[in-house]
Amino acid sequence: MTAQNSATASMTIAVTATGESTPTGSTPTVRTPTGGPSSARTPGGSRAPGISAGSADSGSGSTSTEDAPRGAADPLRRGTLLAVLGVVCFSLTFPSTVWGLESFGPWSLVAVRSALAGLIAAAFLLVGRVPLPERRHWAGLAVVACGVVIGFPLLTTLALQTSTTSHAAVVVGLLPLTTATFAALRTGRRPSRTFWSAAVAGAVVVLGFTLQQSGGAVSRGDLYLFGALLVCAAGYTEGGRLARQMPGWQVIGWALVLCLPLMLAGSAVALSLEPVHLNAHGVIGLLWVAAGSTFLGLYVWYRGMASIGIPKASQLQLAQPLLTLFWSVFLLGETLPLAAPLAAVGVLVCIAVTQRARS
Repeated sequence: MTAQNSATASMTIAVTATGESTPTGSTPTVRTPTGGPSSARTPGGSRAPGISAGSADSGSGSTSTEDAPRGAADPLRRGTLLAVLGVVCFSLTFPSTVWGLESFGPWSLVAVRSALAGLIAAAFLLVGRVPLPERRHWAGLAVVACGVVIGFPLLTTLALQTSTTSHAAVVVGLLPLTTATFAALRTGRRPSRTFWSAAVAGAVVVLGFTLQQSGGAVSRGDLYLFGALLVCAAGYTEGGRLARQMPGWQVIGWALVLCLPLMLAGSAVALSLEPVHLNAHGVIGLLWVAAGSTFLGLYVWYRGMASIGIPKASQLQLAQPLLTLFWSVFLLGETLPLAAPLAAVGVLVCIAVTQRARS
């Protein structure tokens, strides 16, 4: 998600072949006798904003070329850090879900987590006095809501009733490739062959790890997880597109609010039908999947994805299964599969390649 910064663009001058200058902004320029552009000055003699000193010196023709790359690198670095933070938040989702299932049934857990996240989002939107999205954005927000807020949590929670956290983590490791594919179809962007080769290689590593751990069979839990991949990739792609048109935190915020009436009703029904046995793990798990994974994680994820692009952000998620494996051992006491270190090396290599590939 990324917040759209509103800034007043500085004036630029388009020079035609005939030597005439065409202003594209609001600040006028004055052409010197030598033909070099000089910045306009105010009546008091001060330089008009947005014009550098180098361009004001008649005939010098010198401008600073070092600030542009540095300025471009900062948003890229910041976007990458935000996407990484989102991946860390997501990596805790499965262990937290397992904890939450100690206290709640699967339908109750999904409904309550989404309802709590929706209330948090509504509070932020109200405090910020955020206006309603434009009508053209609601269809995209509905895709985000169905895929990210409802579909993925529900399908993965159902899968975790029969699958281990480590097994679910490596299956969902296919999410980056699925997201990149959806992004290519939805946005028309075509990543390079190197990018696709590394992405497919990472997916093969993850898939091979999954099949090796499951004995080559596909269980009902796997079907739930594969369905979760599809709906989540669609939601990520549409959310990343919307985050380029409106502040990223508002994308997930409005998607959560859109689901809020349904989730409140679902919570009431599910809690009345499924037993509840509160304990510390269950409460912590519920709070994390609601506030951490569903709101904070998606908030920073969409900001990062809008800054660095959907394909590269999705490939950072190749590290998510490895982090989840760590949490499954550290928090749940699961036994780490022997093949995990090999998968870790393969995935990290793929991440390095995709981050250097032009997308």
